Formats: sequence, C-alpha cells, structure tokens
Amino acid sequence: MKNHSGLLLICLGLVACQGSNPYVASSNPIPPAPPQAATTFDRSAYPAPPRDYGRYRSWAWLNGHLPPGTSWADSAQVAEAVSNALDQRGLRPLHDNRPADLFVSAALRLETRVRQVQDDYGAYGGYGGYNRYGYGPGYGLYGSAPIVRTYEEQVVVVQVNLFDAQSGQPVWSSSAETSRRGSQSQQTDAIRKAVEKAMSAYPPS
Repeated sequence: MKNHSGLLLICLGLVACQGSNPYVASSNPIPPAPPQAATTFDRSAYPAPPRDYGRYRSWAWLNGHLPPGTSWADSAQVAEAVSNALDQRGLRPLHDNRPADLFVSAALRLETRVRQVQDDYGAYGGYGGYNRYGYGPGYGLYGSAPIVRTYEEQVVVVQVNLFDAQSGQPVWSSSAETSRRGSQSQQTDAIRKAVEKAMSAYPPS
C-alpha cells in the first residue's frame, strides 16, 4: 500500500511540473526618444575628420595688420619674408575684397638661451719619475682637463600662425629662432631663414 501511495505522489508531481508557470517575464517598453534627438548631432561621439589643407589657396593678414616691427627688424621686412614663405607653398595673398581662405599673423620676440660649451685642453703628464733606485725613466699620468663654460645669448624667435578664415579657428602654428648677431643686412637674412624654417613643416603630413 505504501508503494502505491509513493507512486501516486510522483505522478501528481510530474503533472504539476507540466502545468503553466506562474512566473511570467515582463518588461516595460523603451521610452520614446526626445523630440530634439532627431535634429541634434553629437560631434563628441565621432572623431574629427582630418583637415584638408589643400583647400587653402589664399590668405590675408589677420585683422588687416602687418607683423609688428622692432628696433632691429622692420615690419615690411618681416611681412615680405612671411609672404615669400607662403608663396612657396602655393598660398597667394589677396589684395581685393574676395574672402580669403586663411588669416595669417606673425610676430618676433626676444628670448634668452643658456648655452654650454666644453673646451678640451691638451693632454698633460710626465715622462721621468723616481723609483727606489733613484731617478729614471718612468710613466706619468696622461689625460685631459675639460672646462665647461656657460653663457647667455639673446635669440630672435619668429612665430607664424594660420587661422581658418571661415571659422576663425587656429589651424597651424610654428616658430623658429635665429641668433641676434651681425649687421642689419645679416640680421634681415637670418630672419628670412628663420621664417622659412618655421614654415618648412607646412602643410603637415
């Protein structure tokens, strides 16, 4: 009798397992997107496209101002050096009312550099020497006595900045320096070379 009762309980358990599950999964619907989502573009979610420097073909001075001059460099000389460097890179100045592609600014400033020079003087030493038997041939110590000299030098730093004419955003900047020494003509040539050095990396690869 006990065996029949146990078998009956097992059968009832199997029937109960095959019944409907009282626990039903449910989820709330996703809320609709706000109305402004259809017209809003999140630029921070995408990398900025590479800048096309090839579309820049013309330029004008920023705010119509030439580079400021100094006591050792005339404004027109600096402007000519920058204009020549831009011209070598296919950028033409505009002299009419047409909108330019780039605005250009340039400036010169003095900075102080600390230089170090090492002077290696000749070897020193000796040939003869004393030993326990008296004076005789021997070997001395040979070497050098380097001397490091530190001094300050004033240099001229040339800074060139390019701005997108439509957005006003800076698109490129570079600087180079030259020594502030020599005659007036030598200094003018040095500034020209410094401007060319500063513009040598344009357009960036």
